[in-house]
Amino acid sequence: MHASSKSTSAGHVQHRFLKLDGDEVFYREAGDRNAPAILLLHGYPCSSYEFRNLMPQLADCWHLIAPDFPGCGYSGTPDAFDYDFDGYAAFLIKFTEHLCIKRFAIYLHDFGSQIGLRLAITHPERVTALIIQNGDIYEDELGPMYAGLREYFRNPTPEAKAKLGEAISEDGFKHEFLNDVDIDVAERIPPDLWTLHWSLMTPRRCEIALDVIAGLKENLAWFPRYQAYLRKHQPPTLIVWGPKDGYMPEGAARAYLRDLPNAELHLFEDGGHWLLETHLHPVVKVMRDFLHRLPFQGSPSPENV
Repeated sequence: MHASSKSTSAGHVQHRFLKLDGDEVFYREAGDRNAPAILLLHGYPCSSYEFRNLMPQLADCWHLIAPDFPGCGYSGTPDAFDYDFDGYAAFLIKFTEHLCIKRFAIYLHDFGSQIGLRLAITHPERVTALIIQNGDIYEDELGPMYAGLREYFRNPTPEAKAKLGEAISEDGFKHEFLNDVDIDVAERIPPDLWTLHWSLMTPRRCEIALDVIAGLKENLAWFPRYQAYLRKHQPPTLIVWGPKDGYMPEGAARAYLRDLPNAELHLFEDGGHWLLETHLHPVVKVMRDFLHRLPFQGSPSPENV
């Protein structure tokens, strides 16, 4: 049940479920609902769990909301859902409207960047700022770990798609989380991540994950649209990036400056794709500084949702 109080206890993360179109959605929430809102969008193969440590660090001044997308984490896996980037973006719009969150900054990470930017294109007036962390939208800067996907893009046969599915396993998840970081940094990444998220997979969820990964081919056509949105609207933007990322190296971060010349870029040189696991405190420091410099743009949320 969704709580009726207007705020959560300072520094505490609340774990909640709601029904959206009859389907169960899990989300984490922290901070005063009258504070400026930040929508936290998880990547693959993760869930809102990736924000469990970040949220208490910002809950004193901001209202943080992190949903599990359908088919991920503790949310349901409804049959009547479009498991593609358009479907996830439509879900986010309904989710924020259900919670009466009118305006918000968006934390974009991994495939959450594709989903959040589709929401932003549809409702640019609702987006107060962007925080971008290892989320790629520049095809010319995709890293070497995209080689297998590029091979599939060139030859999208059922056999090639099945080969992509070999990475949807506990070992594949471990590889995704460790990615390209050095051993000393990898030791900061808890095995809970791949163990937990693999335990939440079902045969249907594995099918969904494969379809989403294969669907990245069509998503490349959206990259120019994401870039056009940034050029036109110039949202205040903070880029925090771990360049030790075989999918999204340093060039993928710097590419954003083509369209957002006023964006603030912070590279954490030994960091990789999962910065909130390995570099939480320096990321929090630059986020707090960036967010405090923004004008108050949030719309107060009601006491009862």
